[in-house]
Amino acid sequence: MTAGELVRRLARRFRAARLHFGHGTANARDEAAWLVAHALGKFAGDLRADDAVSAAQEARIRALADRRIRERIPLAYLLGEAWLGGRRFFVDRRVIVPRSFISELLAERLRPWLRRPVRRVLDLCTGSGCLAVLAARAFPRARVDATDVSTEALAVARINVRRHRLSHRVRLIRSDLFGALGRRRYDLIVTNPPYVSARAMKRLPPEYDYEPRLALAAGGDGLDFIRRILAGARAHLSPHGLLVCEVGGARRALERAYPRIPFAWPETTDAGTVFVLEREQLPD
Repeated sequence: MTAGELVRRLARRFRAARLHFGHGTANARDEAAWLVAHALGKFAGDLRADDAVSAAQEARIRALADRRIRERIPLAYLLGEAWLGGRRFFVDRRVIVPRSFISELLAERLRPWLRRPVRRVLDLCTGSGCLAVLAARAFPRARVDATDVSTEALAVARINVRRHRLSHRVRLIRSDLFGALGRRRYDLIVTNPPYVSARAMKRLPPEYDYEPRLALAAGGDGLDFIRRILAGARAHLSPHGLLVCEVGGARRALERAYPRIPFAWPETTDAGTVFVLEREQLPD
């Protein structure tokens, strides 16, 4: 069988099963291509329709597809990998599946807001460590601190930092937001904190049940962590330093809660989910 034929068959099965796509892919076809490419040892973007699939590979693919449909497990957990910013990361159920749109902004698309060289970066709520790794790649002269309150998440982040050979520039710190950082200041803070409201948590598709609730739930309006970040970020930013924060569906609640803060919303695939603020725009 060819890869193209198998992708088409799997995509039809995934659509018929009404799976939720949002843990690395956006539709059934991309999910099927990722699964087939992984079994062939390829990146999904490099998969060719005429690639041959052996009987053993097909059997493994079908077994994984059966579990994806039957148990609604995100494919990233079944494969032990996720892709972000064109790079592969190890994941398991100790962390949410990486999908931050901040990855689209790092380096070139963030430069219109950068008014100082980036030498110190903080990745707050690092989870799998993916944004810390991508920030280190985007700013090769920078040192990166990556923090998380979860020791299990930091164990996964450590695997990814080592795999990307960045242990000499990325430091992992257990911290409840800024709690363990003392007086450290940064030129850039990136953060993809929990931001799912209590109401939205009740409506999440079954795939999200496999992710750590700690990394998703953020109180009644989804702003529990974002409020603390806005309150503490100024003290940890250098003059004209930047805070880049993902808020997902909490944007409306955020702008109602902080009508005087001039949030900037750079263009990303999911528009209006990541804001940028300069230190001087943050509350004292």
